Amino acid sequence: MTADTNTDLDTAQLPPPAEKSARALARARKRRSVARFWREYRTHRSGLWGLAGLILIALIALCAPLLVGTDSQSVTDAPGGALEAPSGEFPLGTDQFGRSVLALLVWGARVSLTVGLLAAFLCVAIGTVVGIVAGHFRGWYSTVLMRVTDWFLVMPTLVLAIALATVMSRSIWTVILAIGVTTWPTTARLVRAQTLAVESRPYIERARALGGGHGHIMLRHVLPNVMPLVLAQTTLVISGAILTEATLAFLGLGDPTITSWGGMLQDAREAGAVSAGDWWYLAPPGLAIALVALAFTLCGRAIEAVLNPKLGVAR
Repeated sequence: MTADTNTDLDTAQLPPPAEKSARALARARKRRSVARFWREYRTHRSGLWGLAGLILIALIALCAPLLVGTDSQSVTDAPGGALEAPSGEFPLGTDQFGRSVLALLVWGARVSLTVGLLAAFLCVAIGTVVGIVAGHFRGWYSTVLMRVTDWFLVMPTLVLAIALATVMSRSIWTVILAIGVTTWPTTARLVRAQTLAVESRPYIERARALGGGHGHIMLRHVLPNVMPLVLAQTTLVISGAILTEATLAFLGLGDPTITSWGGMLQDAREAGAVSAGDWWYLAPPGLAIALVALAFTLCGRAIEAVLNPKLGVAR
């Protein structure tokens, strides 16, 4: 094979210059969008505080084995006595089994964050699909989907989640499923409204005239335009999911084999910490739940303000 033939083959494998320039232009546009978003986000002090708090909590959760050890949840090898007050050895005291409350709090961050993130992802995924389909397809498709959404919307979310968690096996995946399938209607309604606004724009008419099918229009035109709304909604849903998980665990519907903040509150109630005044067993998990929910809410409000400046959220 000659050198000219090798050169021809290499040239044939390279993408056309126009395609290369289009990809480079798309990447540059994405980088500019991310940089512009970060510049706007940095102007919101509350959003920066929320982001810093989430990063700190996430690092603590990831480094739990290094910070408190892998055997800190063991009941048989507990290092302290039952319900000891805070001291130098146990900064947040101990539980009824003699385990360090601080170590349990660190391990509980893993479960609470995992449940919150996965449940919010499931909720937003269901709501986004239902909202886009209901907004794109008119007629009886939209009517049926919206009536189902309205039914879930008027039913008490916590009652539905308790019912699902009761009839299914007690595990972390049951809690995630129970939260995800009961909290999606609000997202669906928001996405449907945004879809209707997007599909009224002229470029959607041009896409249809050029032969674009339903899937092409929903995936290539509608979905990218509703994603900013979905992103902002996700951060707000996570805080609600964490609170719901804590409520289910407090009611005894969580997985008893894992440590979560809601489960710690349930264990403290069963151990009589409320009547005995053992505040060190009750206050830390309750404050942790409140702080994480607040951090996600602050981030969500800041993202919402950046993506929709008309809201005029205070900085």
